[in-house]
Amino acid sequence: MTTALVRYRCDGPVATITMDDGKANVLSPAMLAELNAALDRALTNDAVVVLTGRPGIFSAGFDLSVLQRGGSDAAAMVRTGFETAERLLSFRTPVVVACSGHAVAMGVFLLLAADYRIGAEGAFTIAANEVAIGLAMPRAAVEILRQRLAPAYFHRAVALAEAFDPDTAVPAGLLDRVVHRDELLAVAHELARHFGELDLPAHQTSKLRARASALTALRNAIVADAAELRGRPAPSRPAVRPVRDAVL
Repeated sequence: MTTALVRYRCDGPVATITMDDGKANVLSPAMLAELNAALDRALTNDAVVVLTGRPGIFSAGFDLSVLQRGGSDAAAMVRTGFETAERLLSFRTPVVVACSGHAVAMGVFLLLAADYRIGAEGAFTIAANEVAIGLAMPRAAVEILRQRLAPAYFHRAVALAEAFDPDTAVPAGLLDRVVHRDELLAVAHELARHFGELDLPAHQTSKLRARASALTALRNAIVADAAELRGRPAPSRPAVRPVRDAVL
């Protein structure tokens, strides 16, 4: 019997989605599929989302075993990961991330796709470490970092792979707030209930208007990265998908 990688619980207006593979919470094809299925359930319930990880780790990023094999599986996993971040950035209801520990690479990009990000205190690393491990930063990752990081930290994160702890992550723009780890979920749920009192159509329309340029740039970047991973040149003309005021 296959063990679930993602747990879903809905308490009134708040849906809690917990990633837990028992290890590093790698964003494998299976994890991403379960995560998106949980997001579908949250939309069905019009619930505010609290997305979190297992104690000590939010996510260590993509599954390296799939990346190292390369080919269509790796390309599909990378594209799905960034499309999931795009989905969170344009989600119909507010999204709160309760960052339960380390967040690295694609884990950071999911973190930055939330509306509000709370981190647990501790000796945790939050880093887009691609350059440190010999990878050029994907275009989609650059656009996600660009739309949330404070300008003084953007280059340091993208080109220098600077690692942050929870406290330094706040001025950098990686987190909005840091709390004691024992209070993490309680604070996240309190905020989510508060956000659930907003007019949700107004929330979504305002969010899409505020992020229109970032979402267009991200969507173009996803297409260009996918073409590169398939070994084809990036498209010479942007493949723009219009930003809509409704997300299906």
